[in-house]
Amino acid sequence: MIKIENITKNYGEVEALKGISFEVEKGQLYGLIGPDGSGKTSLFRILTSLLIPTGGKATVKDFDTVKDYKEIRKIVGYMPEHFSLYMDLTVEENLNFFATVFNTTVEENYHIIEDIYKMLEPFKHRRAGALSGGMKQKLALSCALIHKPDVLLLDEPTTGVDPVSRKEFWDMLRKLKTTGLTTLVSTPFMDDAELCDEVALIQNGNILTIDTPAGVAEKYPHKLWKIETENNYKTLKAFETFDNKISVFSFGHSVHLATNDDVPEKAITEHLMKNDINIESIKPIKASIEDVFMELMK
Repeated sequence: MIKIENITKNYGEVEALKGISFEVEKGQLYGLIGPDGSGKTSLFRILTSLLIPTGGKATVKDFDTVKDYKEIRKIVGYMPEHFSLYMDLTVEENLNFFATVFNTTVEENYHIIEDIYKMLEPFKHRRAGALSGGMKQKLALSCALIHKPDVLLLDEPTTGVDPVSRKEFWDMLRKLKTTGLTTLVSTPFMDDAELCDEVALIQNGNILTIDTPAGVAEKYPHKLWKIETENNYKTLKAFETFDNKISVFSFGHSVHLATNDDVPEKAITEHLMKNDINIESIKPIKASIEDVFMELMK
């Protein structure tokens, strides 16, 4: 449904995309996972025909994003990173406007957005600019879907919203998937990757790996330890002199230490005790996608 072939994008001397390639199959919920500045938004603007790539080719439902831009805009629903609807129009007015732009009506396609719009309906006469972050997000998604697109492109849709709204949004995406809608979503949140059928990890304009979420996690090549102490910073500093360390990163209230398989727990505990670190817990764990991302960035 979406095919990206060796796409490059330069802004002067800056290479935002460096020859990336991947495909999104029909009906997939596909995640493009990476931090800010990794090239996600540039790719989305190319797919929506808002930018012309420096090199390579991208197609959506076999339509070329450069040559067939008029057709692309008919079949794609796009939700940009920043809220871009009309702040002075009400919820209802925004929805009616976007339906009219695509030569349809809210009534004709209401069944597509019904589950989402039910949460917005009590606020339908409120101006969009006065909505909360979560409600703005739901309105933007409704407007992106109202013309019954074949492909939905969501650029960091959950950035800046509260955890409850973020969970609600992903629940909505999983419901939309059951209708056969093809969705490409970008996000900087590694835990969002677990909710996708397939993911591509991107950094500095390069694709690091492509696989299912479980497949990505299985690619981690080392033994991984989760260590909780009273002070993460002191723990990280202590591991600077640990000869058996492959890598060490802070993860929330814990530290993740990568070692070879033959390193015993006793060697780790003795090293920390020698450095006056009070260990609260230590255990081997399975790697997450975030662990894999950190490893690949090396």
